[in-house]
Amino acid sequence: MANRIPRTSGEFVQTYSSIRKRTQELCQPLETEDYCAQPIPEVSPPKWHLAHTTWFFETFLLLDRVPNYRVFDERYAALFNSYYNTLGTPYPRPERGALTRPLVREVYEYRNHVDQAMVEMLAKPLSAETVDRTLLGLNHEQQHQELLLMDVKFILGKNPLRPQYREGLSQSECSRVNGLTYSGYEGGVVTVGASPEESGFCFDNETPVHQVFLQPFELADRLTTNGEYLDFIREGGYEKPDLWLADGWNEKCQRGWNAPEYWNKTDGAWTEYTLAGERQLDLSNPVLHVSLYEADAFARWAGGRLATEFEWEHAATCNGCAENDDHNASEFLHPSPALSIQEPSQLIGECWEWTSSSYAPYPGYRPADGALGEYNGKFMANQFVLRGGSCGTPSGHIRSTYRNFFYPHDRWQFSGIRLARSVD
Repeated sequence: MANRIPRTSGEFVQTYSSIRKRTQELCQPLETEDYCAQPIPEVSPPKWHLAHTTWFFETFLLLDRVPNYRVFDERYAALFNSYYNTLGTPYPRPERGALTRPLVREVYEYRNHVDQAMVEMLAKPLSAETVDRTLLGLNHEQQHQELLLMDVKFILGKNPLRPQYREGLSQSECSRVNGLTYSGYEGGVVTVGASPEESGFCFDNETPVHQVFLQPFELADRLTTNGEYLDFIREGGYEKPDLWLADGWNEKCQRGWNAPEYWNKTDGAWTEYTLAGERQLDLSNPVLHVSLYEADAFARWAGGRLATEFEWEHAATCNGCAENDDHNASEFLHPSPALSIQEPSQLIGECWEWTSSSYAPYPGYRPADGALGEYNGKFMANQFVLRGGSCGTPSGHIRSTYRNFFYPHDRWQFSGIRLARSVD
């Protein structure tokens, strides 16, 4: 709900408290030993997520907006700073797993300390800038809720015991998938981007609204399935360099890729690790945890391509997919079987879809002044845009203009494939 601006102080307090509570609910199934694990540098320990999101509110709101605010622990300023170099030297990201102290208990005490101060502040009249910063902090927290799930899945999925994240997660049953069809979209000048004045909260990288020219194109009516990706594997897709971008082929060889992340082959049978544990590969489910390089190679093998981010957004707009608040990430945490674009949830809210668009600023984009200017703008190089939200994205945090971005070799996020085709 953080993209909708609360109308009263009471509603603001309720929104703040529910989002902060949700992060802690996601950690409830974890054991103490899980809180500090960091298998690779890209993955942050759950304890760090809890502390960093709290640091954000303390640093960008409480310190300069609440008179006589008492800092919980001055040492946390560097420990839980992610990448804001204008605020000092952050603790090295690859070493976050070495932070056995502060204790998990102390991090929760830190959260309680900051939450009490934030609730007191939000109950009073607020300036427009304070409202904007608080909304940014809440959406930042929701980003970390999905990151937390991604990281927990990697932590548990790399454990040879393949433990469940928690019991009671719903899992779709194998079903007959619809044949792949495409919907066509006319070319021409289209409007993309978000306007905070019209749509409520949005990140600065979604702005400003502007026009782009599109050639006619077609977009697949559903996501690529595990079964289709398995055909790509069986037909030697990982062994044919002509299907791969040069950098992608090098990454594949260096990292030893022969299947998506979390796929395992034992005695000739494929399984997939999910947050509900290891299970038989469901051929009807969308393929998940592939890199941009794998998605691009599959698209070339399948006779298609990846959509540009503007084609994707235009298609979402045409299909009335502005937002998707209906999916319940807490119950599924895995995509539904691939159906069709007639189901809006199949375009928004199943898995992040790789596009062929480099992550770059929109025409007229200007990052914020000061430290908050480091939030998005500094990352606009060497990354690619993903669209659509995922099964792990919080409800109320999904919209058609949302620009997610990762490096092309990244695979631990909830990323999948939707094919596109050019029209001659």
